[in-house]
Amino acid sequence: MLEQLKQDVFKANMQLKEFGLVVLTWGNVSAIDRETGYVVIKPSGVPYETMDADDMVVVDLQGNKIEGDLNPSSDTPTHLELYRQFADIGAVVHTHSAWATSFAQAGRDIKAYGTTHADFANRSIPCTRGLTQQEVEGEYELNTGKVIVECFNKENIKPMDCPAVLIHRHGPFCWGKNCFKAVENALILEEVAKMAFRTEEIAEIENKQAGIEKYLLDKHYNRKHGANAYYGQGNR
Repeated sequence: MLEQLKQDVFKANMQLKEFGLVVLTWGNVSAIDRETGYVVIKPSGVPYETMDADDMVVVDLQGNKIEGDLNPSSDTPTHLELYRQFADIGAVVHTHSAWATSFAQAGRDIKAYGTTHADFANRSIPCTRGLTQQEVEGEYELNTGKVIVECFNKENIKPMDCPAVLIHRHGPFCWGKNCFKAVENALILEEVAKMAFRTEEIAEIENKQAGIEKYLLDKHYNRKHGANAYYGQGNR
């Protein structure tokens, strides 16, 4: 079942390791087949060195296992909540990549400081509120998904305009139209976080206020993602 999607999700999970976005088993990729409503996701706690495509687990949007011998990722309820609430996304990635996770642990948004960020998102990368003790001790992973949705609804953010979020004290989640784009977004987020940290260090040393001008932010975002985008070869 969904053999090509299993292959793609497996390859995308391996890219996390290749790109240095995970250590040990600290990450996962999933993708959804919108026709069936089935999600393919990495199994829980399986080392990348021994994992293969046949280990991928298929679940439905209610979390019922449809196919697979292994347990799905413990983060599956978070992924499923995003698929249920964000209809345009096709894949979800979670990592504990060091730079982005550092902002998450500090409870900080990643501010838009320059055009590299603007090419990725049209605003700061938001950090969610912290989960309450009750939310953590209850359905923790589901509530993690709910707090992401709450954050985006509260700030009126379109998920495809900002394909990343930081979970307070935890780490980043990213998404995209497919699993390879979602991994690419996770890689970009990590680089943006690294640049933001260094920018803040330099700005502090020089006693300067850093932050990209709104008109420049809009220009760079729209030339790549807007209705009249002209970046790349799509308009040939």
